Amino acid sequence: MEGGSDGGSGDGGIQWWWGGASAAQMALGMRSYANGCAGDSRLMPFKAFAVASLFVSAAASASVLILQANGIHRVEDVMDAGANLRAKLGLPKRPQNKNMDDS
Repeated sequence: MEGGSDGGSGDGGIQWWWGGASAAQMALGMRSYANGCAGDSRLMPFKAFAVASLFVSAAASASVLILQANGIHRVEDVMDAGANLRAKLGLPKRPQNKNMDDS
């Protein structure tokens, strides 16, 4: 049974969830920003933080969507993409530092 929890539609359903989350957070952030500061002025810092958090989380959700849509699911995939990009640009390979603990 290789179908995920998205009804067996594969990774496409997961990507739609990330896209929907990003769009909903962005829409809620824009709506909250457009409403401005209504009510008690002592709550203004908390409202500003909440609106900023919505914009940051929308950007994070969109980033995950873009990575998954491009087939990047693990850190190794990102490293391979970077190595392929360096090879296409004609840059030398980066030396691997095996002993990261030795400072």
